[in-house]
Amino acid sequence: MPKLSEFFGIQILLRPREDSRHVPHFHAIYGDEEVSVEISTLQVLAGRMGSRPLALVIEWAFQYRPEIQAAWDAVQAGRKPNKIEPLR
Repeated sequence: MPKLSEFFGIQILLRPREDSRHVPHFHAIYGDEEVSVEISTLQVLAGRMGSRPLALVIEWAFQYRPEIQAAWDAVQAGRKPNKIEPLR
């Protein structure tokens, strides 16, 4: 499972074996909490996360949305995605 980025204890991952019919999304994990976030809308598709870490995830995704989409496309094509800068 490629890790795209990590910041403030939050890991951002893509799952390459997921069905390609799913909407483009990424996973954010913070401790025992995990959410799936749609790339185009930044809406949470599934899971739960505290409001502060989720706000950081959304802020990061807003800044790097084109890079996240490119990483999704790479994984769907069987290529290794580029790492993405962490939130600072």
